[in-house]
Amino acid sequence: MEDDKKDVEVLHREDVLARLPHGVDERPWYKQPELRKLYMLMPFLFLGSTTLGYDGSLLNGLQTMPAWQSFFRHPTGSHLGLLGAFPGFGGLAVLIFTPYVADYCGRRLGTTIGCSLVILGAAIQACPQRSDPDAMFLAGRFIMGMGSNISNATCPLLITEVSHPRHRCRVTTIYNTIWYLGAILAAWTTFGTLNHIVGDLSWRLPVGLQCAMPGIQLLSLWMIPESPRWLIATGKHSQAKKILTKYHGNGTETDFVNWEFSEISQTIEMEEAAAASSGWYELVRTPGNRKRCLLIILTAIFSQCSGNGLVSYYLASVLNTIGITNSSDQAAINGGLTIWCWLVSLGCAFLVDRVGRRVLFLTAGVGMLIAFSIWTACSAVYAKTGDSSAGSAVLAMIFLFYGAAGFAWPGLTVSYTVEILPFKIRAKGLTLCFVGTSLAGIFNQYVNPIGLEALAWKFYIVYIVVLVLECLAIYFLFVETRGPTLEEIAVLFDGPDAHVAGTTVPMERKRSVEASEKVA
Repeated sequence: MEDDKKDVEVLHREDVLARLPHGVDERPWYKQPELRKLYMLMPFLFLGSTTLGYDGSLLNGLQTMPAWQSFFRHPTGSHLGLLGAFPGFGGLAVLIFTPYVADYCGRRLGTTIGCSLVILGAAIQACPQRSDPDAMFLAGRFIMGMGSNISNATCPLLITEVSHPRHRCRVTTIYNTIWYLGAILAAWTTFGTLNHIVGDLSWRLPVGLQCAMPGIQLLSLWMIPESPRWLIATGKHSQAKKILTKYHGNGTETDFVNWEFSEISQTIEMEEAAAASSGWYELVRTPGNRKRCLLIILTAIFSQCSGNGLVSYYLASVLNTIGITNSSDQAAINGGLTIWCWLVSLGCAFLVDRVGRRVLFLTAGVGMLIAFSIWTACSAVYAKTGDSSAGSAVLAMIFLFYGAAGFAWPGLTVSYTVEILPFKIRAKGLTLCFVGTSLAGIFNQYVNPIGLEALAWKFYIVYIVVLVLECLAIYFLFVETRGPTLEEIAVLFDGPDAHVAGTTVPMERKRSVEASEKVA
């Protein structure tokens, strides 16, 4: 048993480069001209992750604005929950179609469709009439949720499938951390308009600015290459080979480029032959796929229902429970929290290939549980005594809680989901992830304000229970994926007989995988 554990540890410590064929360029990415160009374009794709981050922080900021509160008749409880949850309903409405958009239209065109809908929804959301403020506001949020889910179902696929194997997970993990960039922009925009603009423009302007980032992304998409894996799957082999040669071979058709093209082509062919015409059933047809689905559902739920939804959308309500009621103070805290969260999550994105995904998930879960437990206890003390030091402790725990969350959420939510899925079901599996996050998000956004209004700090106990279950699930169920290429990860779930081009999975790898299964 000890020898098996050592074999697994050696597998996880291996550098990807050591297992790739001869001909791979060993220079850092920034010293490779074409790969550098590819990664300089990545920030435009990262913007797809900003939409929901902007929306979450925007709703926090709007709740601090007297003009918005007056315009929407001081929403509380279920009314406020409905305003927060409506993007989730829009997202759910299109989720059944998103894998077909990704697989038939392509990753790039799918992102274009999503961005266009977000822009339309944001514009409608900014123009409600005072006679019936909810109608246009909710319609805009519904359309924005539709576009956001389409864009988020295609962007990470394109990022993962076009990235070099050596950088795949780090780049994809960075994608979802940009959620916080959207949150930062919304938080400080609402802070600025709250303090410097009077009247309805103070909230209409930040709502309308939600068009900006998808607009920039829409204009830049023509510069970004299509997924070579999608091109191969649709029979456009020569185009895929050109993209791999240009960006992964720096314009030279190296042995590495030929190996990568061959592995992708053969693996997709084998997946298609195995999947036949099973469609959505393929997600649960095999034991390996059923385990993937379980991990995807758990990841989706944990990313939304670990207590983070309380602050993501209803920080003002949380701060009210500890005596921080000044609008400007609440907006400033919201802005500072978003910056802190982004810095932590972005820093942890560079650790995924050093310490592994499972370690980061566990660190986040345990850290969040400790911080949230103290947060709950201090909230109880403040509620009973009104002690300002207890209120300050709650504020400190909120920052520590989100610091712990940054080790895994939201960065690994998408990247872990995408990398454990074979190409044939990657779009459908990512859709399953978004179904989970949308349902969990709707629950958070609708139920949280009701729970806070009815139970105040006692409502936090629900999330302590969830965090305990989360830590146990991560420890016993989650699979470490650090090391293998995107195609080879299938071996970790499906065993040595996985549908992967045989020459790319050496026998020592198979033995290590078998050892990993024994340890698990």
